[in-house]
Amino acid sequence: MSLRNNPLLEVPDELQRLWEPFRHKAIHGGRGGTKSHSMASVLVTKGVERPLRVGCYREIQKSIGTSVKRLLDDKIDLLGLRGAYHSTEYKIVGPNGTEFLFGGLRTNAESIKSTEGLDVAWIEEANTVSAASLELLKPTVRKDDSELWYGWNRRFATDPVDNMFLSPDHAPPPRSWVQRINWRQNPWFPKVLIDEMEYDKARDFDKYLHVWEGQLLERSSARVFNNWTVEDMDEEIEKMGLIARVGSDWGFSNDPTCAVELYVDQARRLIYIKNEVYQLKCKIDDTAALLKGDDNRDPSDQRWENRYGNPGLPAIRDGARIIADGARPELIAHLQDRGFNIKRAKKGPNSIREGVDFMQSYDIVVHPRCKHTEQELTWYKYKTDKLTDEITNELEDKHNHVIDSCRYALEDIRHNQQGSGLSTFIPELIKSQC
Repeated sequence: MSLRNNPLLEVPDELQRLWEPFRHKAIHGGRGGTKSHSMASVLVTKGVERPLRVGCYREIQKSIGTSVKRLLDDKIDLLGLRGAYHSTEYKIVGPNGTEFLFGGLRTNAESIKSTEGLDVAWIEEANTVSAASLELLKPTVRKDDSELWYGWNRRFATDPVDNMFLSPDHAPPPRSWVQRINWRQNPWFPKVLIDEMEYDKARDFDKYLHVWEGQLLERSSARVFNNWTVEDMDEEIEKMGLIARVGSDWGFSNDPTCAVELYVDQARRLIYIKNEVYQLKCKIDDTAALLKGDDNRDPSDQRWENRYGNPGLPAIRDGARIIADGARPELIAHLQDRGFNIKRAKKGPNSIREGVDFMQSYDIVVHPRCKHTEQELTWYKYKTDKLTDEITNELEDKHNHVIDSCRYALEDIRHNQQGSGLSTFIPELIKSQC
């Protein structure tokens, strides 16, 4: 049996090209995506098939305990290759001449520069590696057909490895294979990691996106909303008997027309965002279908055509009132003529800020099907001063179409609370936390 057919060799389909020759093999993604495990498995298997000299590096390695040596030893044992390797305190060697070396690119720079005959340089946690260290490796790994392997969870777009392989401004180096992989592509994703992932998802969604989904780590202090999680709340809402509230924002040019269906538990200060609709360049004639789907009337009395098969929002079909952006009165009149229960939102000089403050004062729960809501809650930010790089209290006017819909849907509750004096403390409280 070929070593590559070993049933214990757990390498997902997305990473099978590790066996193929590339100068640069760049694999990024979140935790649980088998990046390191797959690279270790392939390397120890290749090292049995033919002699290899492999340098295993990270930016800083103060002891062998911080290297990937333990992972390689574990894979050798798991794959039944212990007879093909001898592991010492600082090396792993094979009788055929294969050798695994370990070091820190910054802490062992001179010894790495003098290393000869490397077939592969494996750079672990490449997101922390400096541009100088990456440049150090290129002339060091100069053997014919030699390769550089990079594994990392993205951190910032300015990180040298990100700039090398994922920059929108230029292509990766010649003969590069760049692959993203996350836990969803791992058929062997263990239950213990599922539990950890679900905990992070419920407790800190920003952390979840970075750690598990491999998204860039954003400056959380610039984010407007950090008070939200994602979970299925359908049964909970039904049991509590909460009132459906709908808000809608109209698109202009390339902006989307969207609407959200949400529910508010004022006693527990929770906002549940249950459903959304979202469409770019939505025409007036298609707006009714976007919001309501098919009209639940006698088929002979259809008031619009659902050309795109939009499902609409269940609450609107059940008669819920829509509070909508008043910037397009002709569109509101068009929908009123077709039987929609819809009114204009009350706007004022501070309405955006007050609406955002109100949303910040509640915990927000988003249903997993509301993907655009997730995106906007993640990317809606305060402006940053271009000269000082300091975060201001001024809101950016982007990534906010669903947010605006939510503000409109919450308008009546917010005004009622302000009228009773219950929320006069909220703006100052929020400002003190910015």
